[in-house]
Amino acid sequence: MQNIKLLIVDDEQDVRQKLADSFSAIDDFEVVACAKDGLDAIAKAETLLPDAIVLDLVMPYLDGFGVLANLDFTKFKKRPTIVVASNLRGELFLNKAFSAGADYYMLKPVDAPALAQVLRELCRPNTVKAAMPETAAELTSRRNKRTLDEKLANIFISVGIPAHIKGYQFLRESIKLAIRDPELVNGITKKLYPSVAEVFHTSPSKVERAIRHAIEVAWNRGKIENINNVFGIKIYSANDKPTNGEFIALLADKMMMECV
Repeated sequence: MQNIKLLIVDDEQDVRQKLADSFSAIDDFEVVACAKDGLDAIAKAETLLPDAIVLDLVMPYLDGFGVLANLDFTKFKKRPTIVVASNLRGELFLNKAFSAGADYYMLKPVDAPALAQVLRELCRPNTVKAAMPETAAELTSRRNKRTLDEKLANIFISVGIPAHIKGYQFLRESIKLAIRDPELVNGITKKLYPSVAEVFHTSPSKVERAIRHAIEVAWNRGKIENINNVFGIKIYSANDKPTNGEFIALLADKMMMECV
């Protein structure tokens, strides 16, 4: 399997260097270049044709939104995967990034192993099918998957679950699995956690602890009102934290009711 060729774009030298060093040490990635601003990013992207771009939003000369708007994708054999990594929080920036063409949104500071897993998930599933035209069903499925990922990312950010912690990824995968097979929630310890652990090559106990930590982070940040707004009704108070299974089941049901 070929390495994922990566372009890192950030105006802070320390951030660029840290990510470049981290990904250079990961076997299935190749850092082809780093760029310090939007104009530099476009020039290097259109010359080196990376498989993926990690893109900051706030940069001199041309910001990340400008890169998304001006990058000439016709020069690529396959459209690069673009993950935005930014300090900007809130639904406005999230929705604007996705509307401009971003595939994923992560809040800084970025955890390199978590980012690597996101890039693998986004880059490699399409590689096998790249030479084959999508059927209508396949196209609908891919669009629905992206819509689901966007909605979950929006919810997680609004309730205060940061993208760089492992529980974010485990919780997202748990909800997606619960949507495909609702019965998994009834066997969360024996079925759901092991299924998530298999995807991320870890243990069920680590999955359970990481998801519990992600929920605790949201509660400790005091965004209970945002959490209740997600469900459209006052379900929780500051002293009424849900279990992992309850939180996963509620979000899975919400996504299914919205016909994702």
